[in-house]
Amino acid sequence: MHVPAGPSLLTLGVVDVPRATAFYEAVGFTRSTDSVEGEVTFLRCAGTHLGLWSHAKLADDAELPADPAPAFRGSSIAMNLPDRETVDAVFARWVEAGATAQRAPHETFWGGYTSYVLDPDGHLWEIAHNPGWPLDERGLPQLP
Repeated sequence: MHVPAGPSLLTLGVVDVPRATAFYEAVGFTRSTDSVEGEVTFLRCAGTHLGLWSHAKLADDAELPADPAPAFRGSSIAMNLPDRETVDAVFARWVEAGATAQRAPHETFWGGYTSYVLDPDGHLWEIAHNPGWPLDERGLPQLP
């Protein structure tokens, strides 16, 4: 049996599904018609999909306690972009839509350009340009 090497759906536990949906649509994501208004939203992404579902319901479904999430959850979601100017523009768009600017765009020691934002539910996103990872026609990085 073939097992895929990557995720097909990334689900974020959110406090308010309609609010989170409005935020992600404001930064450019497109909602799938398979979404259930006010309950769960599926957003189209290059290479995978993003789900927005109640934090409490997601915890319950996984049989985990729904304790408040810590400030740093030990992970980030990265968005790789074609150049530094696009990083600056996307960072500004996210902050304008309601994200918290965690770390402004800056040059890295490895030659890239990166930034961090927190979505309204505290999920950490990296918005970056890595000159060593060219993007294909779908905008997905091509790792060497």
